[in-house]
Amino acid sequence: MKHVLSAIVMNQPGVLAHISGMLASRAFNIESLAVGETEDPKFSRMTFVVSGDDKTVVQVRKQLEKIITVVKVADYQNQDIVERDLMLLKVSTDNTSRTEVLELVQIFRGKVVDVGHSHVMMEISGTESKLNSFIDLMRPFGILELVRTGRIALSRQSSLSVDQALQPPEPYEYVEETAEVG
Repeated sequence: MKHVLSAIVMNQPGVLAHISGMLASRAFNIESLAVGETEDPKFSRMTFVVSGDDKTVVQVRKQLEKIITVVKVADYQNQDIVERDLMLLKVSTDNTSRTEVLELVQIFRGKVVDVGHSHVMMEISGTESKLNSFIDLMRPFGILELVRTGRIALSRQSSLSVDQALQPPEPYEYVEETAEVG
């Protein structure tokens, strides 16, 4: 199962390397990672997508919270969130295919950011499934280059602002399952 975690971290050199190294050394696979400055330039928000069961995610969260430059970690599991990925995609076009490509970009609410004699470059944002669908539609035209950001997400219910992050952490509600003998 995929989990989206968000961490408020101090905006300092080496924080990203430290965190990704720690996760890799413990065999946690990061499927997606996006980092950017928050409303307060002293802090950054890291959004992780990790795979695993609930126990694995609790371990990831505990390991993150041990790092001194990590101020707060939130697990967006079972929360109503808004999430987006961003993609730049360059597709081969000629005079006959360009119109069709431009129509598909418009249908997907994308934006053309560059046009050349033999290509169109577009920007698309949305959910992972939306971007994957768009990629599938572009394949027949010939994808020349593609780059995607990691997922970013914010909870609709409560915010993980810098002010809230500086509050003491909430206790874990993890209960380990035991096998019944019968």
